[in-house]
Amino acid sequence: MIDVDGTLVDSVPDLAYCVDETMKAMGKKPWGEAQVRHWVGNGVPKLVERSLTGELEGTPNQAEYDQAYPIFLELYAVNTSVRSCLYEGVEEGLAYMKAQGYTLGCVTNKAEQFTLPILKDLGIFDYFGIVVSGDTLAKKKPDPLPLLHSADFFGIDPKDSLMLGDSVSDVKASRAAGFDIICMSYGYNHGNDIRDTNPDLVIDSMAELKNYL
Repeated sequence: MIDVDGTLVDSVPDLAYCVDETMKAMGKKPWGEAQVRHWVGNGVPKLVERSLTGELEGTPNQAEYDQAYPIFLELYAVNTSVRSCLYEGVEEGLAYMKAQGYTLGCVTNKAEQFTLPILKDLGIFDYFGIVVSGDTLAKKKPDPLPLLHSADFFGIDPKDSLMLGDSVSDVKASRAAGFDIICMSYGYNHGNDIRDTNPDLVIDSMAELKNYL
């Protein structure tokens, strides 16, 4: 099972554009791509909260949030994959796993309305036998439910399953589900080194998977 943002796709350029345009519409200062990069990885609602408070775990004014959230959604609906791109090595890694007969799925906290278009627009949707988005099930990562649901869908024991991600949410979900976990060194983990969360392996490119799987 493979995560999307920060693993397959660098989606920050589009997300940052939408954050900044939302802030302008709210009469607030734009944050810029470098700042937004630290906030991505826990879904759009959390990103909007962080944009309004300037903090990872701040609580925004409810009225402001209720105004900003639909503005962001409208912007992101038409800017899902305008500036986003696959990371180098992704296509090579996916092609290798498919050629080796691995069963591939996608597990992301991104809402389905944004997940499916970005996978299709970037040409990788057909690699996946299942796509579990942030609003597919009752719970999302770091809860193990999306991973356990996926393993059950394919009829594969969790202990024979692997998650490929980039964040502490991916590590926590994998450990709770009994999956192995490989993390990408380049992803979105709020500025922290993903190695500190002790995944089974950290790699710099999905092209390296052929050396380990």
